[in-house]
Amino acid sequence: MTVNDDSFTNWMHREEIAESMIPIIGKLHREQDVNVLLHSRSLVNKSVVSILKTHRFARQIAGEELVVTETMPFLRALTTLDLGPSQIDIGMLAATYRADGRGLSVEEFTAEAVAGATGDNKIERRASRDVVLYGFGRIGRLLARLLIEKAGSGNGLRLRAIVVRKGSGQDIVKRASLLRRDSIHGQFQGTITVDEANSRIIANGNEIQVIYSDDPTTVDYTAYGIKDAILIDNTGRWRDREGLSKHLQAGISKVVLTAPGKGDVPNIVHGVNHDTIKPDEQILSCASCTTNAIVPPLKAMADEYGVLRGHVETVHSYTNDQNLLDNYHSSDRRGRSAALNMVITETGAASAVAKALPDLHAPITGSSIRVPVPDVSIAILSLRLERETTREEVLDYLRNVSLASPLKRQIDFISAPDAVSSDFIGSRHASIVDAGATKVDGDNAILYLWYDNEFGYSCQVIRVVQHVSGVEYPTYPAPAV
Repeated sequence: MTVNDDSFTNWMHREEIAESMIPIIGKLHREQDVNVLLHSRSLVNKSVVSILKTHRFARQIAGEELVVTETMPFLRALTTLDLGPSQIDIGMLAATYRADGRGLSVEEFTAEAVAGATGDNKIERRASRDVVLYGFGRIGRLLARLLIEKAGSGNGLRLRAIVVRKGSGQDIVKRASLLRRDSIHGQFQGTITVDEANSRIIANGNEIQVIYSDDPTTVDYTAYGIKDAILIDNTGRWRDREGLSKHLQAGISKVVLTAPGKGDVPNIVHGVNHDTIKPDEQILSCASCTTNAIVPPLKAMADEYGVLRGHVETVHSYTNDQNLLDNYHSSDRRGRSAALNMVITETGAASAVAKALPDLHAPITGSSIRVPVPDVSIAILSLRLERETTREEVLDYLRNVSLASPLKRQIDFISAPDAVSSDFIGSRHASIVDAGATKVDGDNAILYLWYDNEFGYSCQVIRVVQHVSGVEYPTYPAPAV
């Protein structure tokens, strides 16, 4: 047998194990509301190759490849436990078990590590919470995909309706088609049918009512059986409390804005300040995609090194707010062709830091350049630190933050030397630290942070909605604080 034959045989063996993982992961998700993760990446509804690639990716974080032969015993051990709703990271189980020197069996170690989700400790499965999307543009459709994806267990969040302005000619058919096919994010994973007679889109069995309205105060959601719903306003039309309060009527209990909020509207970055949301708060904002990209790594750096001041320069993909070709625009420069130019513009991300990190007193400035790519942006975060450090120390620290800290769902880490923007399309993290581009000189550090300003941001929005809805289940093993 040749070396190549050995490699192929090994690959086929791993494929076989990964294939046997799929029904176990699916059953845990459907029957017990357990989301199986691998280093914060969900394995639910993933293919064999996707599961293997996720294991291999761990090499970039932990320094060595994680193989399915290591994680499969932990997955099997989970099936023997009386688990309640939770998120369980088998990558972290394998890593912590490797470092544990007590001689416990895999079964004993797993039972101990996830004890908070078993037996008398487990939380009850909660009834699903109705969600309404007000607007159905780029972010709205990605939110719909995520909500539909997460409805698999029958619990959690349930997308009940979308509210849009009536278009001309086959409106609902065209909107369903835009949900089905996306030029950047690819095909919808599942089936979509249209019930024109009842103004509904049926996606993977989820019946989504299409409501036509141009005024939030005219919609009676209870007429559609929708009650106590969380409404996600992704139009950006209203950004202050007065405007967003128009949504608070029959059937709507909370409003979440997918843009920076104005005035006293709380700006929330999940992972950083979501635990400050008051239970009776009815209106909140998820800030901007750039704020979500820079605040988690900024907090991480401030916690470890202290930050005296900083500047963020965002190189941002163009958006629908810009013109495809030169034409009138109310804002400076944005009237010039987005597809042909780099366009200097403003960003409110730097000023929004103060709302998300009120204890950080360091001045943070910012500016932005829009460039001719349709998705994925990069934030260049330049920091003056309170103490001197080295590039190696900073990278080791941020690698560990992405692996085992409470910010691991927000911060990702990549060391690939030839990574470019399109590699991060579909990333579910708020930002990805590019190790190769990182620069450190004494007390000066420059971080290059990639982020999918559409999908990664949408994932952050969903995390906030899960939190305020009460369906954000605990993760085991618990991340290090």
